[in-house]
Amino acid sequence: MSSDAPQASPAAHLPDELPRGEQASLTFLAVVALVSCAADLASKAWAHARLAGFDAKRSGAKVFTVIPDHLDFIFAQNPGGAWSFLRSLPDGLRRPFFLFVSAAAIVFIFSIYRRVHRNQTAMKWGLALALGGAMGNLVDRIRYGWVIDFIDVYVSRGGQEFHWPTFNVADIAIVAGVILMSTDMIASARNASAPAPDAGGAPASPAGGDASPPLSTEAPPPAPPAS
Repeated sequence: MSSDAPQASPAAHLPDELPRGEQASLTFLAVVALVSCAADLASKAWAHARLAGFDAKRSGAKVFTVIPDHLDFIFAQNPGGAWSFLRSLPDGLRRPFFLFVSAAAIVFIFSIYRRVHRNQTAMKWGLALALGGAMGNLVDRIRYGWVIDFIDVYVSRGGQEFHWPTFNVADIAIVAGVILMSTDMIASARNASAPAPDAGGAPASPAGGDASPPLSTEAPPPAPPAS
């Protein structure tokens, strides 16, 4: 699968600039991104050492079964993007293109993070995870020219196997990051569309009209006696 960049843009609802004390911590970004990147690279190193090559006993590729008929670990080289996008392009065009996309994604994530408030927990985690995943796949593209995928999810029905495109830990981090960023954007959009209370704490009257006076619940005074 090998995603390289988040598929959602969180920039629209973020302020242009925040006071320094209200910005999200760069230390948090660095720690989460480096941990997720390290987990991705370590898992790829394991897959390369354990699963690459030919299995003489099976007369085929090596397979590490995790959940029978549902989840295997296999070794795959993906020179393209997600779902083998642009896999058939010549290497002289494909490799520079994906190197540029990966690097641009990292720069974009970092620039957006500077506009995130420290209380935006979902956005902070989402950007940091997406950054770590993009870094992990970028390292593969620099050293190999392709990305190691090894997680094979599938189901067996009627004697046939239906496989999801093979992916890696970096892809999991990027997808999780996109989901968290989307959650933050949806919550922000809902808050922005909610009517703001007036000074007394009551919801503001609709735009373009005056609020109607409240109806009295008291009984009317008795009529004066006739003279």
